[in-house]
Amino acid sequence: MSVGKLPLVALVGRPNVGKSALFNRIARRRLAIVEDTPGVTRDRLYTEVEWSGRRFGLVDTGGYVPRPQDPLTEQVRWQAERAVEEADVVVLVVDAQTGRVPADHEVAEVLRRSGKPVVVAVNKVDSPGEGAAAAGEFFALGLGDPIPVSALHGLRVGELLDRVVAHLPAPTPEEVEEEPVRVSVVGRPNVGKSSLVNALVGSPRVVVDERPGTTRDAVDTYLRHRGRPFVLVDTAGLRRRARVTESLEFYSVRRAEQALERSHVAILVVDASEGVTDQDQRIAREVTDRGKALVVAANKWDLVKGPLAEERAKQLYHALRHVSFAPVLFVSAKTGRNVARLLDAAVRVDHAHALRVPTGPLNRAVEAAEAAHPAPADARGRPLKIYYATQVSTRPPTVALFVNHPEVATEAYLRHLEARLRERFDFEGTPIRFVLRARRPRRGNGA
Repeated sequence: MSVGKLPLVALVGRPNVGKSALFNRIARRRLAIVEDTPGVTRDRLYTEVEWSGRRFGLVDTGGYVPRPQDPLTEQVRWQAERAVEEADVVVLVVDAQTGRVPADHEVAEVLRRSGKPVVVAVNKVDSPGEGAAAAGEFFALGLGDPIPVSALHGLRVGELLDRVVAHLPAPTPEEVEEEPVRVSVVGRPNVGKSSLVNALVGSPRVVVDERPGTTRDAVDTYLRHRGRPFVLVDTAGLRRRARVTESLEFYSVRRAEQALERSHVAILVVDASEGVTDQDQRIAREVTDRGKALVVAANKWDLVKGPLAEERAKQLYHALRHVSFAPVLFVSAKTGRNVARLLDAAVRVDHAHALRVPTGPLNRAVEAAEAAHPAPADARGRPLKIYYATQVSTRPPTVALFVNHPEVATEAYLRHLEARLRERFDFEGTPIRFVLRARRPRRGNGA
């Protein structure tokens, strides 16, 4: 697999050698969680980078354990093996401070059997003078000249990337393609977000476990649907900040918020078997407050039987009435019901999110809305007058209203305008923002 059509580079190695720190250093932003705790990275984490004019995908993996003792560790190993299969080049990360250990040889043997080009990065060489001595003992892995690096300080990372780029396949015209639909999968913990991503992709790309909080990083998953590229970001469960006490969970919450920031569309996953909670409502509001388009996935619908189905549907629509513009799909990650339709809905709302309405039709729609509902007035009885409307930006659609007295406009009246615009134009799933600007009336117009 490639990131879009790009070649892929995988970072692999045993636990706690600094793969995630190196991933962040190369990506030049903190995407992977870094802690002195083995096993923090469980899923494959993808990003796109550029070096020496070449773009390529970079994937971080969980620590490779040759003989895992529990099912979750076995999934982590499986994820690392899949990353090696997909990769065009593999970077084996080892630890200069602990030195060469038997597990390094076992991982090296797996990589030799893969037949992929391998570059050995000897991490945690934090002093330039220690490089040659620290790297020397890793010649014994039989994978060529090791490169001493420091993910912490950035030492010799450029040299490592030069070596990686030299092993990449020749660039092809297909490396350039249309912009993908960027979709965050968000929701409170344990509502089935990772299971839903797996169902969307059609393979177990993301580790799924019954324990709440398994997903810690925001995991980018690349796929195509009906010929259109997508980036799915599965995130740790969003929680109220007041309840986040552990540093690891704090960073998980930050990942979810950052995932929203770099996405255009959010799929809010709610547990249909439990019904919509206050936390679900808060997350929906946060999505739209951040200006993102929204699709609601009522997951676990296979557990809702008989008369309960109608009751749950009514409760959902009522609880999410503040985002009534968002399409709702009743899905089951377990059975696959309506899962593909989520991507179809994501394409529609992404289109609406980027929609630009010409000034003429926009003003006619605003005039019709004014005629249909009396405008509010101030204490002196002077009504709000909208002289002119124009759309000033997209993502989300933002409309500037030039009015006589901006302070007279009420939230209720702006909701009325929004509803009329939604009737006239295809703004499905996207919030609409209004910016009010004071303007003196043209000669002949009343104030």
